[in-house]
Amino acid sequence: MQKHGKDSFWGGIVKSMGLVFGDIGTSPIYTLTVIVTLAKPSQENVYGILSLIVWTLITLVSVEYAWLAMSLGRKGEGGTIVLKEILVKLLKPGRQLAFVGFLSYIGVCLLLGDGVITPAISILSAVEGLELIPWLEHTPQGVLIAIAALIAVVLFIFQFKGTDKVAAAFGPLMVVWFISLTASGLFSIVDHPSVLKAVSPWYGVKFLMDNGLSGFFILSEVILCATGGEALYADMGHLGRKPIIRAWYFVFVALVINYLGQGAYIITHPEAKNILFGMVKSEASFLYIPFLILTICATVIASQALISGVFSIVYQGITTRILPLLKVDYTSSQLKSQIYIGSVNWFLLLLVIFIMLLFRKSENLAAAYGLAVTGTMTITGIMMVMIFARTTKKWKVPIALGVTLLDFAFLTANLNKLPHGGYWSIILAAVPFVVILIWTKGQRALYRALRPLDLETFLLSYEQIFAKGKNIPGTGLFFTKEWNVIPPYVIHCIIRSNIIYERNVFISIVRTDEPFGIYTAVMNGIGPGLDSFEIRAGYMEMIDIERLLKENGITEKVIFYGIEDIATMNPVWRVFSTIKKLTPNFVQFNKLPASKLQGVVTRVEM
Repeated sequence: MQKHGKDSFWGGIVKSMGLVFGDIGTSPIYTLTVIVTLAKPSQENVYGILSLIVWTLITLVSVEYAWLAMSLGRKGEGGTIVLKEILVKLLKPGRQLAFVGFLSYIGVCLLLGDGVITPAISILSAVEGLELIPWLEHTPQGVLIAIAALIAVVLFIFQFKGTDKVAAAFGPLMVVWFISLTASGLFSIVDHPSVLKAVSPWYGVKFLMDNGLSGFFILSEVILCATGGEALYADMGHLGRKPIIRAWYFVFVALVINYLGQGAYIITHPEAKNILFGMVKSEASFLYIPFLILTICATVIASQALISGVFSIVYQGITTRILPLLKVDYTSSQLKSQIYIGSVNWFLLLLVIFIMLLFRKSENLAAAYGLAVTGTMTITGIMMVMIFARTTKKWKVPIALGVTLLDFAFLTANLNKLPHGGYWSIILAAVPFVVILIWTKGQRALYRALRPLDLETFLLSYEQIFAKGKNIPGTGLFFTKEWNVIPPYVIHCIIRSNIIYERNVFISIVRTDEPFGIYTAVMNGIGPGLDSFEIRAGYMEMIDIERLLKENGITEKVIFYGIEDIATMNPVWRVFSTIKKLTPNFVQFNKLPASKLQGVVTRVEM
């Protein structure tokens, strides 16, 4: 019997199409159009390029992501941070571990940089289809950019509603999109059926041999057909592995048929500029405007998937302590992965519009696009080889190694984009990378500068003060990183200022390396009138501290927490101090009742 709701066979496939395959599904809008501006559209070249596209989809998306990466998950979650967590358990502390941490930071930052370029290129390339409508063919590029920017603004404004509500409409729309890609491709193949021969890898090899170095550099545009492939693995936590893989079979067939159809169209219309739109218009001009509207919807969906992906990555970064705390809103009570981070949302929007204005045309943007994607794929490949080599699946090592070498070839080909705008991928990824480095190093330095006390030393003074019996009625909560390490502000409160309650509770939150699960532990009687309360939670969990306290019989009268006032002449620590001031502190992040809070300032020299 079929389960109803989200687990039904077709329901899962439709949802996956809406949430996961938007990016890769909208690649046909610009991929061949860009490649043809670089390679002469002769029949031989077109067959070679189509063969490269088909085999890129097979090796980089099907083998690397659908088959290899998706077999590696933690509690159903996927992504670069998950690969790092798996490796942390397999490696001994040392250089290799530091290297893996460094790799995962770069992978995360490249994906965040991608979150800017994908919406810009997708929406802009779809809006450019307006130029094929007879009375709009002379639309100035500035107007097209304005329309694309407006669509982006509307998309970002609606983010706070939560993707859950929006995704319900996305799946069916993307199904219609893939059906129309398949249909338009089939119609075009009928005109030139011999294009089906291009599925053979021989044509791709021959193209690379005939064209030498310039053929190799064309790989940097061929990769555009696989952008969004990494979403299969990164979004695994939203929907589960099976529905995504099932949906990929359908998507793969639709994409291949459409690319072959576009190839047939180029061979019969070598002068064509905008290939997908030109092909649809030549087949059924009365369907062109509905198709154009559908295209714009599909690109909005592709951008949406990427934005929610960016929110997820940032949230994982916050809870695994590599990124500073940001205000997070939870938009769904059922789905844990549905979050909205306002500051990230508006920053992304500004960057997307900036990139549109900077590059002006989608083909210029394609010159900057691909570096981040191939970088992410190569990092995934390296980490998978390291994992398979250390587990029982050693037979997968040669396959993973082969795929990684392919990734590396694509990455090398993409390096020639650096002077043509590719450096923007690096600039966009460098911003979060610098923040991560300053934040992680700053946290460590701050912890050392604070010089916390161990529990035994603290108890010597604490017990004397408690024994005097001048204790305040009620319960006082003190936030600490670990229950047995006492931060300076607690010493300041209890020992120096004699603020001591009848019941004092040290509360600490520990993030585990599993995505989900919340466990609480109360330890009574660490000292007279002193207990500890530990919350262990997965890095994707949203914690309701107030509820957990009530469940464990703790009714606090006041909550103390530490605020560091950093004094420093070091320019790097000054940046760290500024980030700390601008972002919410731990207590605001966890939304505790303001009326009970008491912040205690400690001055720290760094």
